[in-house]
Amino acid sequence: MLIWFVIIYWVISVGIGLWAALRVRNTTDFAVAGRSLPFYVVTATVFATWFGSETVLGIPAVFLKEGLSGVVSDPFGSSLCLILVGLFFARPLYRMNLLTIGDYYHNRYGRLAEVLTTLCIVVSYLGWVAAQIKALGLVFYTVSDGALSQDAGMMIGAASVLVYTLFGGMWSVAVTDFIQMIIIVVGMLYIGYEVSGQAGGVTAVVSHAAAAGKFEFLPSLDLVQIIGFAAALFTMMLGSIPQQDVFQRVTSSRTERIAGRASVLGGVLYFFFAFIPMFLAYSATLIDPGMVEKYIHSDSQLILPQLILQHAPMFAQVMFFGALLSAIKSCASATLLAPSVTFAENILRPYFRHLDDRKFLRVMQAVVLVFTGTVTLFALNSHLSIFHMVENAYKVTLVSSFVPLAFGMFWKPATRQGGLAAILLGLGSWLTCEISFVDAVMPPQMVGLLFSISGMVVGSLLPQWIADHAPVKEVHIA
Repeated sequence: MLIWFVIIYWVISVGIGLWAALRVRNTTDFAVAGRSLPFYVVTATVFATWFGSETVLGIPAVFLKEGLSGVVSDPFGSSLCLILVGLFFARPLYRMNLLTIGDYYHNRYGRLAEVLTTLCIVVSYLGWVAAQIKALGLVFYTVSDGALSQDAGMMIGAASVLVYTLFGGMWSVAVTDFIQMIIIVVGMLYIGYEVSGQAGGVTAVVSHAAAAGKFEFLPSLDLVQIIGFAAALFTMMLGSIPQQDVFQRVTSSRTERIAGRASVLGGVLYFFFAFIPMFLAYSATLIDPGMVEKYIHSDSQLILPQLILQHAPMFAQVMFFGALLSAIKSCASATLLAPSVTFAENILRPYFRHLDDRKFLRVMQAVVLVFTGTVTLFALNSHLSIFHMVENAYKVTLVSSFVPLAFGMFWKPATRQGGLAAILLGLGSWLTCEISFVDAVMPPQMVGLLFSISGMVVGSLLPQWIADHAPVKEVHIA
């Protein structure tokens, strides 16, 4: 019965996505849904995009092993990212009337900066999208009781998400995200109620976790631990800000007020709901400690799905896997679309100036297809956990893209020369440390961030060798 539910749910959700695709008539519709989404839909897309496989499977697995100190990057860093975007970045970016985040770097720092940051942003999505595809394989393997291999599940899942993302773009993502947010919220609350009853209540689970030291969050007064804590927090909190999916939700809003408020509310909702999967996974230590011991050292990501399959009634299983599939699909579709759109617009557009808007839409869709195939191959051959795939994704944007964005918006002396220095020094120092000093006290991404800041400040204040008058890229929003 469970596998048939999954099939029926999957077909209906793909059908809804294809129905939403009927609204797409040009690249603006495909990339930012015509800048027409209301507050409740934007909030849903912010929440549903971030509430993905790492939230339901990855974070709980890490929490069981390391407690709150192990999940500082997500949900703490990721929630703060969305709140910071809503408070400081959403409204100024919305007023710029841009199609992609890459357009900002073009207008502020020139073509070279646009290309470098766009490539970094696209590369950063490899890990995030691959994590969603990997999770789809895990779900299909679990609900089919091993009849479908994880690799086959990955390919089926990727192909089906591709179908409506390819044709519907941001319109399909927004409509399906709104429906999937409802399923996630209702499903998580229901399954939390169901499991807490078997574990002896919320108080019993929380007390047991506290006694086991799982709520220890802040690092001890040790320099190495403090630096590691800051690196984990900054990687997600700051490295996630210059991302196309975040920018798309800002730009897709009907007004700048909606853009700011929806981002903040989406971040707050994400933070609180991210604790439900952690609660569920820890409940397994009280309900079935033998099962936890079996999987904790082999594949701890299976603990929560196995708890539901072995100890929850059928309706609860349907609700859980419905919420899980909704979380993965909403995140996967958004993260397939975002890098594809920015690669097409900021890397390929100059080579296709002879195409009208309708024909260039086909180029964007072709990039979606190619990117989906690439990340599926990456997921099939990666041995990283879902959590670490997502956590590692933002190192490259932290060292290359955050400083030029933040300083360019809020520090008047920032120049084109400073922006390029920040990008090149941040990337160069980070790659050097990743290759040669990976076990150093200072994590490579923190070295890259410090060099990026230094490059921006020094490069902007020194005599200017690079002309600071980048041509403005005209973007016409329909």
